[in-house]
Amino acid sequence: MYANMQIKELDVKGKTIQTDSEGYIVNLDEWSEDFVYAQAAAEGLKLTDEHWEVVMFLRKYFEEHSVQCEVRKMVKHFKAVWGDERGNSTYLHRIFPRGGPQKQGNRLAGLMRTKGEH
Repeated sequence: MYANMQIKELDVKGKTIQTDSEGYIVNLDEWSEDFVYAQAAAEGLKLTDEHWEVVMFLRKYFEEHSVQCEVRKMVKHFKAVWGDERGNSTYLHRIFPRGGPQKQGNRLAGLMRTKGEH
């Protein structure tokens, strides 16, 4: 999967974690909350409680279904949790400005690229 891809190194509290050129973690078992902080900082994202809710939702969804969550399912979930004003695709893309919740959210959650990403 990573044979022809540029590997980057991310310092996570003194430990080197490998990511691909876009910041997706190479070894999913190396994910930690400290990884989230380090990757968010590398992407210029200031984490809020909402970011953490999305990240943990994505991890739980992947754990339960063995696939990344589709945006429409994220929207449905967060609409129920946060209400109409924040539980929508526009808001999720606003808080995850570098690729939306499906790309930036998955990167922070330590999940693989979604199918079809290059």
